[in-house]
Amino acid sequence: MGNFKYITNRTLFNDAGEKKGNIAVLVRKDSDDADVKYRCPECGFSEQTKKPWKKPFSVKCEKCGLLIRLSKLKDDIKREKNREKKKARE
Repeated sequence: MGNFKYITNRTLFNDAGEKKGNIAVLVRKDSDDADVKYRCPECGFSEQTKKPWKKPFSVKCEKCGLLIRLSKLKDDIKREKNREKKKARE
């Protein structure tokens, strides 16, 4: 993680619960800006941009206006486990 203070690469789910998008965020140690590359899970629009880094972090899709929020990783893991339990029950 040498030159970065924050790195993430995550899969995004659409409203139907399907894995359709992704987001990658890099924040360099000497910068307060985040380099963001995302593919919207709703419309499929892809973009690479810079945005001021602050927590909680979010980015808005330029095409459809969907607000993509980055939650804590442990919360994402809990949500994924709950989805799997729901599918197992069905």
